[in-house]
Amino acid sequence: MKRSDEPAGSEPEFITIVEGPGPEFSEHHDTWALSVLEGAVHIGLERCLVRTFNGGGLVERCRAAWHSNRPVLLDYPDRLGLRRRAEIVAARTQTVEEGDVLHLWVRQSPDEDVDAT
Repeated sequence: MKRSDEPAGSEPEFITIVEGPGPEFSEHHDTWALSVLEGAVHIGLERCLVRTFNGGGLVERCRAAWHSNRPVLLDYPDRLGLRRRAEIVAARTQTVEEGDVLHLWVRQSPDEDVDAT
């Protein structure tokens, strides 16, 4: 999935869910989150929570990619086990008793093919 504003030759950063079920996405309409999606066309903004062993490291990978104008993509299995991708536009981590939880805000277009081929 290549964005129109992506510099030529830039490689996206991938956050990959390797095992377990894919994330459950929910619509998200907070003003601050919508402000990162500038453009003429509205693309759905959704949020998901992902358990991880190193939330801080994953957020830093996102920040480094964004700082160098590279997109960050969430690579995950859908309900059928097929690989899908969504662009991560914001991320933060939270430490809970069971470990780290990564909060991801992603944008997806329902008419866009986001498979991993």
